Amino acid sequence: QVQLVESGGGLVQAAGSLRLSCAASGGTFSRLTMGWHRQAPGKEREFVAAISWTGGSTNYADSVKGRFTISRDNAKNTVVLQMNSLSTEDTAVYYCGAAVFPGAYNWWGQGTQVTVSS
Repeated sequence: QVQLVESGGGLVQAAGSLRLSCAASGGTFSRLTMGWHRQAPGKEREFVAAISWTGGSTNYADSVKGRFTISRDNAKNTVVLQMNSLSTEDTAVYYCGAAVFPGAYNWWGQGTQVTVSS
């Protein structure tokens, strides 16, 4: 069983930046694909970014490419989502997920709220 705890959300003005962190415990972190998804009010949860267990491969939703960066530190069991040039469209609850097989997430964190004001 893997436990995931997100942190770093908050309120930021448009064009600003936020850094989300996800701390993992209880599993072999270095063998898990890690990802971030988000869910805005009234919308379905959507993929944001993912990173392979080695960190050598990343994938981003088109809406965040060039603005968000996902990274991981296997020594610290953490994954980070650096978000720059935020817009009001990025307002959502952001969830950290862990997958044994890429794309099939087995565990989720409780989510952290990101609110971007205009």
